[in-house]
Amino acid sequence: PQPTDLRSSFNHPHTLDVKQDESPPLTPTGNAPSSESELDISSPNASHDESLAKDPALRDSDKDLSHRPKRRRCHETYNFNMKCPTPGCNSLGHLTGKHERHFAVSGCPLYHNLSADECKVYVKATTREKHEEEAKVQEESNRHATRHQTPTSRQTRYKEQVTEMRKGRNSGLSKEQKEKYMEHRQSHGNTREPLLENITSEYDLELFRKAQARASEDLERLRIQGQITEGSNMIKTILFGRYELDTWYHSPYPEEYARLGRLYVCEFCLKYMKSQTILRRHMAKCVWKHPPGDEVYRKGAISVFEVDGKKNKIYCQNLCLLAKLFLDHKTLYYDVEPFLFYVMTEADNTGCHLVGYFSKEKNSFLNYNVSCILTMPQYMRQGYGKMLIDFSYLLSKVEEKVGSPERPLSDLGLISYRSYWKEVLLRYMYNFQGKEISIKEISQETAVNPVDIVSTLQSLQMLKYWKGKHLVLKRQDLIDEWKSKETKRGSNNKTIDPSSLKWTPPKGT
Repeated sequence: PQPTDLRSSFNHPHTLDVKQDESPPLTPTGNAPSSESELDISSPNASHDESLAKDPALRDSDKDLSHRPKRRRCHETYNFNMKCPTPGCNSLGHLTGKHERHFAVSGCPLYHNLSADECKVYVKATTREKHEEEAKVQEESNRHATRHQTPTSRQTRYKEQVTEMRKGRNSGLSKEQKEKYMEHRQSHGNTREPLLENITSEYDLELFRKAQARASEDLERLRIQGQITEGSNMIKTILFGRYELDTWYHSPYPEEYARLGRLYVCEFCLKYMKSQTILRRHMAKCVWKHPPGDEVYRKGAISVFEVDGKKNKIYCQNLCLLAKLFLDHKTLYYDVEPFLFYVMTEADNTGCHLVGYFSKEKNSFLNYNVSCILTMPQYMRQGYGKMLIDFSYLLSKVEEKVGSPERPLSDLGLISYRSYWKEVLLRYMYNFQGKEISIKEISQETAVNPVDIVSTLQSLQMLKYWKGKHLVLKRQDLIDEWKSKETKRGSNNKTIDPSSLKWTPPKGT
């Protein structure tokens, strides 16, 4: 079961203000330097040290240097409690050959079936080739300013060379090579990269190695800038579309991703990535512009898509993992097949952007119409949460059922639902013209469970027990207060229009 949680008190999470403070400068690991060994600091007795350096007699006579702080020159600092997850790895070396240590599989030489020394030799060769290639590219760009001109003779020769190199690759692996590869896979499983030699041409393998090194270098740069938190499986921020969002809770992303301080998420397909470079390349190829499934509601820029957890399993799992970053009590992440997800989006010229969602069981024994509900932080306190709740009750009305959110409700979830139930009851009272009112009739008309109606009436002090009967009091002061707020909102009030719903209940529900 998924406890309901609706965050409505988060103020402006979509902007990240960078403020200058007076805290000590950060080391590359993101931690404040210690007083002795983290930085190359000078002695507090500077004048005494200078006199020792100038006078050899004084320098030789004074052997007690315990008063002087320890010195250590280092360009990078590491959390030595951090270990590479690859079995048998001592965390020394780096795939790029530029760093002394690594903290993730992406930078592990052993995982890539290399040694630290081999990585250092390789990086020298690739650096030299890179400078030569950049010089060639610059020369070509100076002579050819437009991209649609005829290829130069150099480009044509290079293309022919690449074609020839790819033709020269082996047509298949020999029996000995296949046995060697199988033995490597059986010995190491997924803890090592498969042997890649002779799988493809040397040229393509070289391109792949360069891409691996570049991605690893991007991660290392983030770590040095303090954007990756070592020794913690808590994702601090996510880059989601135009927004950079601070996370509130831990989410069980795979360990390799959970160790990063920042996660990059495609706002359309919800695929999560490790670096800005990978996200940029993904966005150039991603064809998704809206959630999968059927669009069951559209009014203006607001749409709601019905996504089946069985048909679109990966998308729904990614949605649950994303939601857990902002929900405390959510427990369901991977078992999404028994659920339907209703995803609300706001459209512009770039696509349909995720506003929030709620999930519900396909067959709920207790007639729960919501299992989990979330409004994305950048859309909170704008009325979208109430729209999601209203939409869930609209579906219950079409199904001719009485609905209720799944229990237990979180504190903030209860506040949000109480606010919605209060508004529904006061609107009903305002339009009611009869003398006798029935809780059953209210329930049938609004699709709100009678238990929820009674609890809301009690909280509003509109339910009294008198002479053996329960009476509903029509408090005109509360109704007038609600009406005045409704009038002030005017056209800015976000509501669900039932006539814009194009939906029939799924079979079997």
